[in-house]
Amino acid sequence: MDYDRKSFIGVHPLRILIIVTVLLCAGSTAGAQNTNPTIQAVRVPTLHVDGALDEEIYSTVPGLGGFVQVEPQLGAPATENTEVWLAFDDENFYVSFRCWDTAPDRRVATEMRRDGQKVFGGDDIAYFFIDTFHDRRNGFSFSINALGGRNEGQVAGEQYLGDWNPIYTLATGEFGGGWTLEVALPFKSLRYGPGTMQVWGFNALRTVRWKNEYSVLVPVPPWNGLSAARQAQFAADIVGIEVPSGSKNLEVKPYAVSSVTTDRVGSPGRRNDPDADGGIDVKYGLTQNVIADFTYNTDFAQVEADEQQVNLTRFSLFFPEKRDFFLENQGVFTFGGAATTAASDTPILFYSRRIGLDAGRPVKIDGGGRLSGRIGRSTFGALDIQAEGAGTALSRASNFTVVRMKRDVLRRSTIGLLFTGRSASQLGSGRNDTFGVDSQLNFFTFLTINSYWARTRTDAISNGDNTSYRGQLLYSGDRYGAQLEHVAVGRDFNPEVGFVRRGDIHRSFGQFRFSPRPKSIRSVRKFSYTASLLYVENGAGRVENRQEDGEFAIELQNADRFAVTYSNIYEFIPRPFTIASSARVVVPVGGYSYDNVTIGYNLGPQRDVATNFLLERGRFYGGRRTAVSAMKGRLSLGPRLSVEPTYSVNWIDLPQASVTSHLAGSRVTYTMSPQMFASALVQFNSSTNSVSANARLRWEYLPGSELFVVYNDERDTRTAGFPGLTTRSFIVKVNRLFRF
Repeated sequence: MDYDRKSFIGVHPLRILIIVTVLLCAGSTAGAQNTNPTIQAVRVPTLHVDGALDEEIYSTVPGLGGFVQVEPQLGAPATENTEVWLAFDDENFYVSFRCWDTAPDRRVATEMRRDGQKVFGGDDIAYFFIDTFHDRRNGFSFSINALGGRNEGQVAGEQYLGDWNPIYTLATGEFGGGWTLEVALPFKSLRYGPGTMQVWGFNALRTVRWKNEYSVLVPVPPWNGLSAARQAQFAADIVGIEVPSGSKNLEVKPYAVSSVTTDRVGSPGRRNDPDADGGIDVKYGLTQNVIADFTYNTDFAQVEADEQQVNLTRFSLFFPEKRDFFLENQGVFTFGGAATTAASDTPILFYSRRIGLDAGRPVKIDGGGRLSGRIGRSTFGALDIQAEGAGTALSRASNFTVVRMKRDVLRRSTIGLLFTGRSASQLGSGRNDTFGVDSQLNFFTFLTINSYWARTRTDAISNGDNTSYRGQLLYSGDRYGAQLEHVAVGRDFNPEVGFVRRGDIHRSFGQFRFSPRPKSIRSVRKFSYTASLLYVENGAGRVENRQEDGEFAIELQNADRFAVTYSNIYEFIPRPFTIASSARVVVPVGGYSYDNVTIGYNLGPQRDVATNFLLERGRFYGGRRTAVSAMKGRLSLGPRLSVEPTYSVNWIDLPQASVTSHLAGSRVTYTMSPQMFASALVQFNSSTNSVSANARLRWEYLPGSELFVVYNDERDTRTAGFPGLTTRSFIVKVNRLFRF
């Protein structure tokens, strides 16, 4: 089966993007005058952060109120009253909430742990966003529930990065009509522009989960969930903030670690091998908004294990970064609008897991440094790390270099440059470098245009077709949504400090969404009709992929969601690949046409029992496939104990064999306090014949200072009787933060 590319694509998507960009740039400054409301911050001698809200400011200064709904009725007054106070002293910026409840017994507060899943997406929370550079593009976000559970993140342009953990204090309390919150953010924990007198952006949001209601302090256009308050261009202006002079600060964080390791699959093997080590991280503020980080003998013992995945494709799996050193300021290094938390056909030019990890196993990092910050309208980041090899011919000691520059243009747009380098290429002798230029153009409220062009240079190969480029247009309105995209990845495009899911492709994608809100059906908040078309061919013009999808979804008022999707797929397999390693089932070369029907039901995250159910059925590589899964499950057993089970099974019936694949696991978490929890992640994957366990105790005994106790165990299920041990380790690590 073959398809004619010209008749399919018609006008090249990049041409459309260029025309649209020129037209929008011509009128992008229209309406540029500032219409944002203004809030006066109040100086106080100090505030005792205890959640009681009994200081003088709360009786003499009226709280900011008048919250309006984003969901379910845009612009309507919030059904529950909320008041907010903003204050500061010589060391801290304070944010306080008084959240009134007409039905306190229905308040949802189930997670005490920091960065817990339900703090961000299931509990009643008070949320606020601060744009400290007042650039209408970036900022910091904080979501906190009535138990003191917290979740923080950084907003970089249109992308949210939820792994930022600043040092600050908070306290919650209760009163007869609801609950209260006080937050003290040290100025040392924030980054902002020069000068002692500051103007910041601010918005606040409140959720009432039993009503599935979101309300905001400053009205915003409709948007999804908590991101409603993250639209920096609509934030109020906070005036009157005085920050400390002499903004330079120094943080020193030494660590000590001890471990016992058994490795029966490594070469050489290890059996109860003891080890001890130490290292240090240093952070120095050259200015308040330019930070230098140094690390020596870096260790990642506190990292939680990766969640297992079932791979039924011929492409590599993608695992997100979890290590704190690389998570900080991660947004500076994002490139071309590509997501850094999930795999796609768009290459990720800086994928930090290439540093210090080899096939999922830690590789010793000797040390390195990072310089990042903001000067005027320019944001920059530079990273240099020296890592040892994994002891194989293609994994040698290497120096990793990353340099990133971004410049603000127009009202909310950026252009940028990126360079990455690896001194020892994975393909042999010589080095590997990547160069790229990108832009993110944001117009009006919902329209974004992402683009990039990049080239790699690898000494070990000929570097013929070594470029990649992308053009993407996104319109993400509430009632209508659209996406038009074209991505090209050359055959020799080889960013060895990045991630490329598939090379030698030209990928075109189009999608349209219609999401009406019915007024006559009270139980339904929104219908959604989505149609998409994907077309992929290789550099020689041969069709590798064609996929047509249609989805109908219903979002209920109680936050449940039901969806039915039909997919019609054509895929060409250029070389045989193993679809199930445990059964050694090989899919031969050839073109395959198949279809698939998916039915899903997601239970709302506020429920005590929540999960995403999925049933799939259809043809599959010349046979049939049926899959059932219950993913992202959660069972709340009070504010301290939670169980997060997951299970999926695939029944695959191919001409060459029949295979059943199981993936099962559960994370159990017990939280002693917001600063201390213990968790265990147990996983079984029949595709890789493995069962693994990762148990971790984390105690933040002082702000920024932590104790970790970690146990890892991985076993092979192919051994007779009890699964045989492959690797095991027991690790104790302690660090101490000194802040000057």
